[in-house]
Amino acid sequence: MTAITRRVAALALGAAATLAALPAAAQEAPRVKFNTSAGDFVVEVYPDKAPKTVANFLQYVKDKHYDGTVFHRVIDNFMVQGGGYDATYAQKPTRPPVQHEGQEALAKGGPRNVVGTLAMARTNDPHSASSQFFINVKDNAFLDPTPQKPGYTVFGRVVGGMDVINKMKAMPTGAGGPFPSDVPKTPIVIRSAEIVK
Repeated sequence: MTAITRRVAALALGAAATLAALPAAAQEAPRVKFNTSAGDFVVEVYPDKAPKTVANFLQYVKDKHYDGTVFHRVIDNFMVQGGGYDATYAQKPTRPPVQHEGQEALAKGGPRNVVGTLAMARTNDPHSASSQFFINVKDNAFLDPTPQKPGYTVFGRVVGGMDVINKMKAMPTGAGGPFPSDVPKTPIVIRSAEIVK
């Protein structure tokens, strides 16, 4: 075995050892591809950080709930939100809300509300999240859970197509349906969402 061959073999073993050291959940993080009228993007979700939230989200994907919904709330320098309303701004029926896992996810080393991360939208009740989600388009530390406030559960991140999200955030907005503001003037429709990994 030549010195170069030994070096290549050592590098391969090192890479394999690094991969083996990763938690199984990190290696097997499910991915969901969104095909939208603004382009495609892919998110990766972390069941090892927020298991109930991820299971809830993936069930909506499997049920084709997101197909035909719109991004109804788009705020440049904040976030883009969708997953709850169809193209006529009718709210789609949802399953019972999921238990809030913000603190637990952070305690397990989950991501914070930074650019490109995926979090659950909810009302003032921390345990009210159902199908709606948002993608942070800036670092929004004020949305992170703290001992004083529940914050928002981050359960994934965009791993492909962030340029599409950046295009969305820059779209002109105004009133639409029941919303007085922040609705894209050109609807951003989710044509399909499917698990790809």
